[in-house]
This record gives sequence, structure tokens and C-alpha cells, in this order.
Amino acid sequence: MARQEYEIVIIGGGPAGLAAGLYAARARRSTVLLEKGVIGGQIALTELVENYPGILTINGFDLAQAMLKQAEGCGLETQFAETTALEQEGDLWLVRTAGDEYLAKAVIVTVGADYDKLGVPGEERLTGRGVSYCATCDAAFFKGQNVVVVGGGDAALDEGLFTTRHVDKATVIHRRDQLRASAILQERAFANPKMEFVWNTVVTEILGEESVTGLRLHNRPTGEDSTMDVAAVFIFIGQHPNTDFLRGLIPTDEGGHALVNEWMETELRGLYVAGDARRNSARQVVSSAGDGATAAIATEHYLSSNFPA
Repeated sequence: MARQEYEIVIIGGGPAGLAAGLYAARARRSTVLLEKGVIGGQIALTELVENYPGILTINGFDLAQAMLKQAEGCGLETQFAETTALEQEGDLWLVRTAGDEYLAKAVIVTVGADYDKLGVPGEERLTGRGVSYCATCDAAFFKGQNVVVVGGGDAALDEGLFTTRHVDKATVIHRRDQLRASAILQERAFANPKMEFVWNTVVTEILGEESVTGLRLHNRPTGEDSTMDVAAVFIFIGQHPNTDFLRGLIPTDEGGHALVNEWMETELRGLYVAGDARRNSARQVVSSAGDGATAAIATEHYLSSNFPA
């Protein structure tokens, strides 16, 4: 197994990792970014981004590629590999993948989080075309139309309430007969004239060819099947950060999100976590990019203080 040495290893190629890579490379630190899948992460699956400051509209994949080109132009190296383990080796960090090992003075983890999915026909095919996991990002595209919000927790109601600023009607579909969300959010949702509720019901299929046109539903107590015409479905049934390799290494919340300070520092020297993998992330492209830049700046201070030339 080959071992490569860098000053900084970045794990994850979403907006946080790409921004961290840009700042690290511009600081003339030898830096490699490891990505197991598609550069850009969740944003690469987004049809249209219109809330990134300074850019009116852009395809999500194109935005990610522009970020990558900019960072690589400054000297960032990119390798496609899945991180399997992270260990301390003296004052250094050892990053293990299936085929190689990377020894670094500092590591920035930007692995992001994956949304829990319904796992029904049409969901994957229509993601970014009416299937969304972020109302803040996409609700404005469905102005004056009818949409569905799936879920019953705080995220579902919070995002569902946001959709009502744009849509004509937002129907919340929940598999149980009562919500799990906090009392204050339930009060706001039930008082909102644009929100309706369908109980004890699950989505069994998302319909549409080029974009979402409707849903196939199943009522659990009665066994009745039905369809509903909608322009979009916003799914909020949970998310899980891709931080399995960090378990037991640093403190996390119950969901596996890393606990960091305002500089993205963990309690271990030279280890940073930024973007959706950290607790209380805003889960926006711009905030993730800001996290990545912050982590890279903190890393530069750490390297300058602890590994002087």
C-alpha cells in the first residue's frame, strides 16, 4: 500500500471541501482532496442554483466544476478514493483508503451529509426536477403551485412553512397520526392557511417524466391507494452525515455530526470538520463554502505555529 505525504488532506469534495482546497492551495500548502463520488456532492445533483451570491443562476454541477477548476488552478490535487479510517500518528494524521495511505500535518473533514430517502420509484430519477431535500434552496421555483412536504419533525414543518412564502398550497404527508415536531412549530403550521395535512399515509411512487407531476399514496390503516397532483415534493425524513470513520475519535451529537468551535476545530489538534458534517450547519452552498474557508484559515494558523519552516 503506497503512502503519500501532504501538509493538508481534505476529505470530501463538496462546496466546503472545494473552498478549503482553494484557500489551502493559495496558501501554498501541499494539499490533496479525496472524494469518493462526484465532485460537488449534493449540489452536483441540483438542476439550478440561484442563491449563491454573485451568480444569478447556474447549474449545480457546473458550479462545482468551476470551484474545482479554480482550486486546481491554484495547486490543489484531487484524487478519487473513499476514506476508510483516520488515525493519529504522533503529531501527524494518517488517512487510510482502500488503496493508499496519506500522511498529513492537518486534516479537514468535509464529507457532508446524505438525506434519508423514501426509496420509492421516481425519487432518484426526478431529484432536482421537483424532488427536493431543501425548501430554502428550491421553493421559489414553484411559485403559485401545489407542493407536498413529507415528514413530521421540526425540519419538515420548518421547511414546509418556508414553502408557503412561495407556493399556493403545501400539503404535509406524514406516516403517523401526529407530528413529532416541537409544539411551537406545530402551532404555526396548523395556523397557516396554506398548509394542509394528510395523516397515516406514505408515498409509494413519485410520478412524472421530465419533472414531478404527482404522487402515488397509500393510506396505512385503510389500505386505500390514491394519487395527488403536485409540482414538487420536499422530503424531510432525516439525514445522516458521512462520518462513520470519525465515530469514537471525536465527540459527535446523536446524529453523528461533529462538535466543533467557530473555527471548525475539533478537540484534537490538526483535525477540522466543516460543512454539513458538523453540528448546526445551515446546509447551504454558501455557508458550507464559508465553513471550508474558515477551516483552511484555521489550518494555516495551526501549521504556521506548530510546523515552522
